[in-house]
Amino acid sequence: MPTRILAAVGDADAVRSLTTLLSQLPDAEPAAPVVDSTQLVDTLARLAAESVDELPEVVVVHERIGPVPALELIREVALRFPSVGVILVTTDASPVLFSAAMDAGARGLLALPLSYEELAHRVQAVAQWSTGVRRHLGHGGDVFTGSGGTVVTVSGAKGGVGTTVTAVHLALAAQAAGRATALVDLDLQTGDIASYLDVQFRRSVVDLATITDITPRVLADAVFTHDTGLALLLAPAEGERAEDVTDRAARHLVSALRSRYDVVVVDCGAQLSGAGATAVEMADTALLVTTPDVVAVRGAKRAVRLWDRLQIRKAEETTVVVNRHTRGTEIQPSLIQRITGTALANTAIPAHFKELQAVVDAGRLHELDHKSAVKQALWTLAGELGLARTSEGGHRASGRGTLVLRRRREGG
Repeated sequence: MPTRILAAVGDADAVRSLTTLLSQLPDAEPAAPVVDSTQLVDTLARLAAESVDELPEVVVVHERIGPVPALELIREVALRFPSVGVILVTTDASPVLFSAAMDAGARGLLALPLSYEELAHRVQAVAQWSTGVRRHLGHGGDVFTGSGGTVVTVSGAKGGVGTTVTAVHLALAAQAAGRATALVDLDLQTGDIASYLDVQFRRSVVDLATITDITPRVLADAVFTHDTGLALLLAPAEGERAEDVTDRAARHLVSALRSRYDVVVVDCGAQLSGAGATAVEMADTALLVTTPDVVAVRGAKRAVRLWDRLQIRKAEETTVVVNRHTRGTEIQPSLIQRITGTALANTAIPAHFKELQAVVDAGRLHELDHKSAVKQALWTLAGELGLARTSEGGHRASGRGTLVLRRRREGG
């Protein structure tokens, strides 16, 4: 059986030399090379959607591929298509890079300039490994398919502005719309989604922190399936364990969840951690919840400026959600938008905390009455963001968040 090979090379000269060598390999069936990371992932997703058997056995990634860096691209391919063997081609064949490539999920590394003998040997070895994996997986049980889900982060301008209530109901609305949804608590020291939803579960996000190869089975072991159908990944019960969840661990985690679920809602809390910053940077839509008072709005402005200084996210790529809004308050949403320089959600959440009190105290936030003005507003917001069907009088999502992220990924 011929070995199917797909090369991802952004450099024109490298394309010619690599294509020539690949075409000379015995029993090789090289496909037309792709020129960037987006095209590679899209091609693999399209083939996997037809059948896992359609995927190439070997993918060759050139070091100068973009816009996603080569190691990050290898990590994504290894996560989403674990039966595909990836080879990194690079001018740096140092032990440090070799170790980093292996950690990312590569099955081999080849030094430039390429040697026919080395290329043939490595391709053959990786193809045999890929065939063995597919035989083990049968019909591909653990392969992630699809173009990836939507990631929405919800952060607070300060504590107590309603970040968790917002995150929970956005996730509930998406799940109710028939979209497989995960709700993640990355408020690692003080997050308590478990209490809001009356959940007792011993596993948490910390259990995935040291795992670089998060397969669907590993993920399933750490996730709690709520009565509503939501997949919950909870914060650790011991706040001091928050340090175990590094920014690198968060990147692996968000990538795994994006590949497994249609919608991923991440509660980042009000304190910026490395993990939370990574989630915000990776998100399709980053929400910042504030209340219409001076202290909270100042906190929102500080948060936006901090994200910009740390190059996490630009102000115009952040969407402010105004909670506890009343028409009579002096600080209206339009003023908050001008102060923060952000985008503004069309839907404001009304100040009806009494509607929430009973369900919050009982840990039954998911049982909030359908007639509740707060619930109606939050679910309308979900529709506005494209997470769920729009309710009557709601706004359709513009898709702006996804477009912004795509431009960011492509360097535009």
